[in-house]
Amino acid sequence: MNNTIAREKGKGTGKEGEHEKLQQFVTFTMGTETYGADVLKVHEIIGITDITCVPNSLPFMKGVINLRGSVVPVVDLRIKFKMDERDYDATTVIIIVEVKHRSIGMIVDTVSDVIDIAVTSIQDTPHFSASIETDCIKNIGRKDEHLVIMLDRDKILTAEELEFIKKKETA
Repeated sequence: MNNTIAREKGKGTGKEGEHEKLQQFVTFTMGTETYGADVLKVHEIIGITDITCVPNSLPFMKGVINLRGSVVPVVDLRIKFKMDERDYDATTVIIIVEVKHRSIGMIVDTVSDVIDIAVTSIQDTPHFSASIETDCIKNIGRKDEHLVIMLDRDKILTAEELEFIKKKETA
């Protein structure tokens, strides 16, 4: 299933029948930046809840939650992206996404909206510098005058990090 959809563009402007392909993203913020995740890979969004710590975990792994009988590992994206930590509050949410065929919770500052972005407004990730990790950034999209950093959810965690989390869950 693909999240690219066709919508009519220019209704009432004499351009009926012209279609523009759009992609849908769940947007969320961390600090002053807006990020996006493919809407089809977001299973759900929940408020911050009790997280059970897992001893000797990776620094960004906050622990696990019980989501309707399933154990779901939860990572704090601020820590993973080497941003300043902040206290969780009423706007902090956990976005449950599919990462390499398994559910992972991502703690983010706040969820914004589900938005459509024209495929023509999505550009490949620029290569900033060797000191900035851009592996988990898939594209940069533009919605009106705002930039949205599109995450590649399968690259948020490395294969080694996923294996470490899997071992911790079964320990």
